[in-house]
Amino acid sequence: MGAVGTQPAAADSVTVTVTKVATETSATAVSRTASTKTASAAKAVSKRKVKLSRAALQRTKARRAVSAAESHIGAPYRWGATGPRAFDCSGLVQYAWRKAGVRLPRTTWSIRGAVRKKVSWGHFKPGDLIFSSGGGHVGMYVGHGKMIHAPHTGARVRIDKLDSYRRRTFAGAVRPGA
Repeated sequence: MGAVGTQPAAADSVTVTVTKVATETSATAVSRTASTKTASAAKAVSKRKVKLSRAALQRTKARRAVSAAESHIGAPYRWGATGPRAFDCSGLVQYAWRKAGVRLPRTTWSIRGAVRKKVSWGHFKPGDLIFSSGGGHVGMYVGHGKMIHAPHTGARVRIDKLDSYRRRTFAGAVRPGA
């Protein structure tokens, strides 16, 4: 099995079935008495398969995870909380990625060990998990040099810049769903 909650590593793409509904309306010919009759709409359904690359699927899931986390900005920090009313740092990222269809372990250390795709500083993509403070804290990259996290007791879920403190305390990063 590949990274936690993903397809097997050998797969290069996933197949998704897209259903398209087309509506056609036809009218019958005018009768000799000049009255008209109309036929009801006929619906045609066609299916086609679309291949999404693993990278495209990961990006889609990452956008969902970021959106789920951002929808909880302002929620209070509570140690051990997994949402949706309160979170600790790992509870927030676990909750957000679960909403995107990816299962992660519960704690910061177990998440870091379970997700195989490692990311170096400066190569972050939205949805990446950034570990700091010796690996005891985790947040999610949201883009534009910022991360969302549940920082500490007394604080609320918020977005912060990846500043020199985050760089100095950087302990690694991973890309769930990759």
